[in-house]
Amino acid sequence: MTSSRNSSIAEKGTVADVGPVDIKRDDPDAEFGGHEARKKLERRLLRKLNLRMSILVVIYILNYVDRNNAGAARLRGFEADLHLQGQEFATLLSILYVGYIIMQIPSNMFLNYIGKPSLHLPICMMIWGTLSILTGITDNFVGALLTRFFLGFVEAAFFPGALFLISKWYKPSELGTRTALLYCGNIISNAFGALIASGILDGMDGKLGRAAWRWLFYIEGALTVFVALCAMFILPDFPATTRRWWLSEEERKLAMRRMQEDAGVGDEAETEVGGMATGLWLAVKDWKVWWMAFAMTSQVVALSFNAYFPTLSATMGFDPTVTLLLCAPPFVFTAIMAFVVSRHSDKTGERFYHITGPVFGGIVGFIIAICTMNTAARYVSLFLMAQSYAGFVVLYTWVSNSFPRPPSKRAVAVALVNAFSQLGNVAGSYVWPMSWGPTYRKSYAICIATAGCTIVMCYIFKLHLAHLNRALDKEEEEKGVKEKGFRYLL
Repeated sequence: MTSSRNSSIAEKGTVADVGPVDIKRDDPDAEFGGHEARKKLERRLLRKLNLRMSILVVIYILNYVDRNNAGAARLRGFEADLHLQGQEFATLLSILYVGYIIMQIPSNMFLNYIGKPSLHLPICMMIWGTLSILTGITDNFVGALLTRFFLGFVEAAFFPGALFLISKWYKPSELGTRTALLYCGNIISNAFGALIASGILDGMDGKLGRAAWRWLFYIEGALTVFVALCAMFILPDFPATTRRWWLSEEERKLAMRRMQEDAGVGDEAETEVGGMATGLWLAVKDWKVWWMAFAMTSQVVALSFNAYFPTLSATMGFDPTVTLLLCAPPFVFTAIMAFVVSRHSDKTGERFYHITGPVFGGIVGFIIAICTMNTAARYVSLFLMAQSYAGFVVLYTWVSNSFPRPPSKRAVAVALVNAFSQLGNVAGSYVWPMSWGPTYRKSYAICIATAGCTIVMCYIFKLHLAHLNRALDKEEEEKGVKEKGFRYLL
């Protein structure tokens, strides 16, 4: 009888102890009013978030416009007025990437430390807008060289910082579409940047006694500063540090819960024990970070045709105006493709084939360009080359997905991969010498080789992530965990 009573007490104690936990497990959305209420709250949160994050696309357009306007200025006296000789103009273009590579990792480490992208990114943006304006008042090579170096130095904060910011708010199944929308800023700037510049260069020459190219830097730089001021009040911070006036406490808790469900680890500690150097060390010693850095660098070389797109378009034999107009449709098509491919990648939770499909399409474009000088065929090849950017966008998303925790490591990993890949821009600038034109067969062959290398590296990375997922399955099975936790997207 005593044994029976003790057994009964033990059972009651056990029920009392685990009851609330079981209830919570049965309904993890209880604090949000249940599953349906949570879905409604989540839709409201994403609507607010999407509206605020949309300014990142505008910032990215201006980022590339300010970076590439020297090429347009060259058409209207930039070289002559600054007395540039030999390779000095090429040096002005390449020096930007020196500062750009140096600052990406420190910038993202600092961003993770302060937890205030609404201040960090717009302040950097105001500085690069000011530097763009100052480029318009330079009178010699040294002055332009300094403004271009520091322009890259400050512009480095934006893209890895933006990737890190969206990865702190969106789940893996949502990241692809958002990254695609962000990268559309880059693609759109390629499509219309030269056309916008031509309007300024044609309409402002001689105004107030200033050359047209100087007005190009004044106007585009001033626009950047204005948008930066607006961005301070629009951009969100991280879920744990964001200003509360645009987000209810319940919505903020849901945002943090979404990140916990993302990788199974809380994201509430924006500043981690061990300081900023902890994330740097974790990223640097992870071979996967370097593997993806090399894969992306290889693909950046394959995309080096981008800087020479008007030159490749000119091989079809049209006049300069028509040549510039023909540059826009391939990139408009690419922007649409990037959105569609990334959205489908998010829907299916698949990354590898959504990367390699467009990259392989680009290889087909390179092969067509090698084989013929036919006008229609070469224009089709330009479309195929340009759409390979759609795979590049998903590759960026895969990087964010594959290094989820801790946040400090993700911040460094995203910046390190992006910074290292800029070496591909440096190498790519030497892939298209005029002496190889107008066929550029050797250039296309190099692009085929580097694109193929990217596909192979991504396949090996996919196999490794599949192995890690099997290890996670086995670990959960041994622990008796019924609900699947975090898994790498393949």
